[in-house]
Amino acid sequence: MNATITATAHYVPEKVLTNHDLEKMIDTSDEWIQSRTGIAQRYIVGENEATSDLCTQIAKQLLEKRELSPDDIQVIIICTCTPDYFAPSTAALVQNNIGASNAWGFDLSGACTGFLYGLETGAKFIESGQYERIMVIGVDTMSSIMDYTDRDICVLFGDGGGGAILEPTVSEKGIIDSILRIDGSGGDYLIMPGGGSRQPATVESVKARQHFLKQDGKTVYKFAVKGMADVSKDIITRNNLTGEDISLFIPHQANKRIIDATAARCGFTEDKVFINIGRYGNTTAGTIPLGLSEAVDERLLNDGDMLLLAAFGAGFTWGSMLIKWETYP
Repeated sequence: MNATITATAHYVPEKVLTNHDLEKMIDTSDEWIQSRTGIAQRYIVGENEATSDLCTQIAKQLLEKRELSPDDIQVIIICTCTPDYFAPSTAALVQNNIGASNAWGFDLSGACTGFLYGLETGAKFIESGQYERIMVIGVDTMSSIMDYTDRDICVLFGDGGGGAILEPTVSEKGIIDSILRIDGSGGDYLIMPGGGSRQPATVESVKARQHFLKQDGKTVYKFAVKGMADVSKDIITRNNLTGEDISLFIPHQANKRIIDATAARCGFTEDKVFINIGRYGNTTAGTIPLGLSEAVDERLLNDGDMLLLAAFGAGFTWGSMLIKWETYP
């Protein structure tokens, strides 16, 4: 028994932050940002808007699209590295907001690879036979940990995400394979130093701006290009496929140059690669579910199509997932 995706949804905040807006805040330019990243704008939350609010909007859409009651959901997995609080979990807040009285859930922190980790976890719950409907949502509110005086990193990230409902299928379709990896030796290259038990919040840590995300961009770029390309190629080869067999590739949207390098390594033509980084920037755990939902809305996936997902993120974390798409009404 496989797990299959029966509904998708996405949501971003209303507020748009363009490259031209950033030109007024830091020493950068629209041309510089677009030429190096492919990003033209991103969405950021408004006042008193947090990760659970975005997740709740996605959860409500998923229920409506699949015509489910909140009581039908058994597990809620929220993939995020920007939860509302350390405790309670964002999953608990979403469960309460939608009234899913029969569900339990948890937050899963896998950075940009988080949604793939969440799909894998949810799929195994389905395959166990104990659960039939699982909600997996990937959202990050990156503006909450962004230093808008650091021009090397603040231009990259935005807020938003998407989600999916997993259910069992007796067909050969659904999630058919995954390769997931983690290497903590890369942790210092993309890190938020302050706020955890290693460096609790103090006046000094706040003044030192330790509660913002820090990145060694060149190192992360080098590892991301190799990691995402290798794992994408590996899963294709392991399943005796070629790039021609893949109908659609939805990569993590961190940098268009990374996406292009991965596509070239796997032999994907341009029409097979889904790219929306120009509109949203890097929403971390939100990029793949946001892209997946848009691809479904745009009818880019047909029943039986081979779909490849791939990501690379802080940790370092990276992975790929192969899905034989099953169309639901």
